[in-house]
Amino acid sequence: MHLDRRDFLKKGFAVGAAFSLADLSGLFAAEPAPAATGDAPHLVAVRNGTRIDMLNAAIAALGGMKAFVKPGQTVVIKPNIGWDVVPELGANTHPDIVHRLVELCDEAGAKEISVFDNTCDAWQRAYAHSGIEKALEGTRAKLINGKDESMYRVVTVANATKLLDVKVHSLILDSDVYINAPVLKHHSGATMTCAMKNAMGVVWDRRYWHKNDLHQCIAEFQTFKKPALNIVDAYHPMMRNGPRGTNASDVVEMKCLIASTDPVAADAAAAKLLGHQPADIRYIPIAAALGLGSMDLDKMNIQRLQLSA
Repeated sequence: MHLDRRDFLKKGFAVGAAFSLADLSGLFAAEPAPAATGDAPHLVAVRNGTRIDMLNAAIAALGGMKAFVKPGQTVVIKPNIGWDVVPELGANTHPDIVHRLVELCDEAGAKEISVFDNTCDAWQRAYAHSGIEKALEGTRAKLINGKDESMYRVVTVANATKLLDVKVHSLILDSDVYINAPVLKHHSGATMTCAMKNAMGVVWDRRYWHKNDLHQCIAEFQTFKKPALNIVDAYHPMMRNGPRGTNASDVVEMKCLIASTDPVAADAAAAKLLGHQPADIRYIPIAAALGLGSMDLDKMNIQRLQLSA
């Protein structure tokens, strides 16, 4: 069984900076809502409730899925489905999140909805054991093999210093709307996997990134292609021994979800949940310096929602 937050803290598990309830309260505290401006919040942080309830609340706070998907558009949803493990281990985006995103895009009038990942394990097993294959049965979504190299095309990342030419999946290049749906977890190389790092599953050669300044490559790819929407599954993040799920004791139940159009903001908020300051995850300040978003949570219009437990 995975631990709840209180048990996790009692056992004193730590990654990076000390994990604390103060970090959670700083992001999710029940504070007076900012004065209405008519603008959508920069970031929505939802706590408690089911995954579907949290996702529904976040999308509604951002103006509904019709704010992102117009009738007749093609949509690609990119979860993390990299690993041949069950949902309880926290290595992949939870199938409930993916299923509901597909439903919301369908309700908004999407013409086509595709879901894929360039998996680390065998794609058939990862898709099946993650629960995502079954979750998409009966929906209009197409689950696409991300290990087919013929579906990738070489593009140039303008003004990059490390990530110059890269093979990108055609769904990312050709779809009208790109929705990023990462799971939040620890990563042995990058410290954290979240919104920006999830893009490593839309390119063919991840090894190049690892060998040529991983953090710089993660940030630079966002200059080429930013998602229209980022949905962070932080319901039970893996706090250590990532990115492959190996033991349920590495997972802590937080019951959180983050949504933003800004991948830098999403990652900055997610870093706090893993017990880090945003500046400690090197690709976050790099991306902010490139003008790709904001990492200053104190200056954001954050809508904090607490649902029934």
